[in-house]
Order: sequence, then structure tokens, then C-alpha cells
Amino acid sequence: MAERVEAVKVIVDAAQKSQKDLEKTVKLLAEGGRRERQLAAAALYELAKIDPHIVDAYIDDVIDALNRPEAQTRWECLETLTLLVDVDARGCGKALPEAEAGLFDEDSGFVRLSAMRFLCKYGSTTALRSEKVWPLIDEGIQCYHGDLEFNDMMIAVIDFAAGKLDPEVAQSLAERMSFDAGNGKGTIKRKAQQVLDTLKDTQA
Repeated sequence: MAERVEAVKVIVDAAQKSQKDLEKTVKLLAEGGRRERQLAAAALYELAKIDPHIVDAYIDDVIDALNRPEAQTRWECLETLTLLVDVDARGCGKALPEAEAGLFDEDSGFVRLSAMRFLCKYGSTTALRSEKVWPLIDEGIQCYHGDLEFNDMMIAVIDFAAGKLDPEVAQSLAERMSFDAGNGKGTIKRKAQQVLDTLKDTQA
């Protein structure tokens, strides 16, 4: 683990100093071997956390990498795209088919969680986008209720609730959360209530 962290740090440092090294890292998403792709995807995510504008010109390359076989490359790229929504939501919207596939990935909870985060972030930006992604978010809430990644998914749903939602989407989300808010237990109950409270504040 420490070796991987150090390898990613080396790539990030080089990419920050040299456009040529940044472009080399991006190319590895398509041309590298499995480990190279994973490291490149992790490095691009770290760069996007530093400043999304560093990698926003490569949205199409990040989206293309969502088709790689290894889960880690896909979830790192979904996390990168989630950060890039604030910079270029329209460009990130081209990732919706791959994000939908990721949301229902049968083998990786990390991919499912990252897909939910991306969909919630993208859907929070406009009423029209909220309408577009709500059926997927709603299905995800139902499919993964109680799964290991569900609590983290609910954090993304709370952020979605704070966005620019279509009124009908907001109403549907409130209805979906009402059962857990009234009858759930523990963290799920608290987060469901937080969604309802957030909707009340943002839709007032």
C-alpha cells in the first residue's frame, strides 16, 4: 500500500510540473497495462482534488477509461469525473451510460458507490439533469439498501437533495426516504431524515 501511494505521488508531482508528463499519464489510461492504468487513474484523481482544471481538458479520456476491465481504474475515474462536474457538467454528462453500468456492477462495491456519487453530483446541477438521473439513483437506493456501501451512498443522496432538483424529483425522493425516516434504525434512519430536512430547506 505504501509503495502504491508513493508511486502515485511521484506521478502527481511530475504531472504538476510538466504538461508532457501529464499527457503521458493520461495516455496510460488507454495504452498502459493494468497496473499502469490503475496508477494513472489514481494520479488523475489526486490531481483533480488539487485543482479540477488541471485535468478538465481530458474528460473524454477519463470517460473512455470507464470501459477498462479492472474495477480500480473505473472507480478512480468516476471519482475524478465527480470532481469535474463543477468545471464541465455538460462534458461529464457523456459518462452517463458508463456510470449507469457502474452503478449496477456486480463485482465491485467501490464502483457502485463511485457511480452513485457521480450521478448524484451530476443530477444536482440542474432540474433537467435531476430528472435524467433520478430513476437510476432511485433504483440504486432500492437495490443497495442495507449493503456495506449504502451509508456512503446516502451521503451522496443528501448532497443530491441539496441541489437544483426538479420539484417532482424532490417529491419522489421525499417519498422514497419517508419510510426509513419513520421506521428505520440507526444511521439509515438519521440519514433518511437528513435527506428530508435538506429537501425541506432547499425546496422551500
